[in-house]
Amino acid sequence: MQLGAILPQTEIGPDPQDLVRFVRAAEDGGFTYVVVYDHVLGADRATRPDWQGPYDLHSQFHEPFVLYGYLAALTRLELVPGVLILPQRQTALVAKQAAQVDVLAGGRFRLGVGIGWNPVEYEALGIPFRSRAARYEEQVEVLRRLWTEDSVTFRGRFHTIDHAGLLPRPVQQPIPIWMGGGTNPRTLERIGRLADGWICNTPPGHRLEEALIVVREAAAAAGRLPDAIGLQGIAQPGAASDGKDVLRRQVDRWTAIGATHVSVSGLGAGRSPAEHVTFIEEAAAVLA
Repeated sequence: MQLGAILPQTEIGPDPQDLVRFVRAAEDGGFTYVVVYDHVLGADRATRPDWQGPYDLHSQFHEPFVLYGYLAALTRLELVPGVLILPQRQTALVAKQAAQVDVLAGGRFRLGVGIGWNPVEYEALGIPFRSRAARYEEQVEVLRRLWTEDSVTFRGRFHTIDHAGLLPRPVQQPIPIWMGGGTNPRTLERIGRLADGWICNTPPGHRLEEALIVVREAAAAAGRLPDAIGLQGIAQPGAASDGKDVLRRQVDRWTAIGATHVSVSGLGAGRSPAEHVTFIEEAAAVLA
């Protein structure tokens, strides 16, 4: 099982040096990958009294492709968006950007994607919110073809490509696509049928075992090896007073369920940038 570090971008601030210090601390501590989250816009809660989203216009999110282009030369960690909201972006452009990051990082890139939950972003980006799931599935096919074929011709519901291709193509052909999402049966079936892995925020013991069965059955029905789909969990002790013990127990639970990756997060305790570096250093020592 590989351990990764989640960049605490809503708390770490905009200073590039703070970002680099955190990533280097994670690499020095033995973590193998770094995760960043993705939101283009935040909604103004003051104009939406019923807003239930966890993020708003005061929440900072660094843009994943730009950030990873910057970090590619500064770290040997695998770079993982966790997750990029794929349907609100142009597919050919995502293919180009992902290929470029993979080239700069020497093949150390894994594309985590999801369909998102925020209609405000979709509206501002000019993409229909209701059709995002269908668009998402078509996008996965288009991405893989653009990464692996010299000349692509594709005519679907959402995409038309007429004998076109991109260069440079990625080191990995194709780049691994991991899907986020909860335990809705349709989401699980899609992961089993299409994804290389599942980026999962549902902790063990919350019907996760049953969900994994659905994923594996969907993989088998699609002619894939059921165990070929990776599982990435999250360990986040928050502000618990016994945070080190909580972290260790959370990672142990993911290990017991067969996770291939676990991402460690220091979010939720209001840490400063320096405190986040200390947290990831201490987490590395605890989990060594």
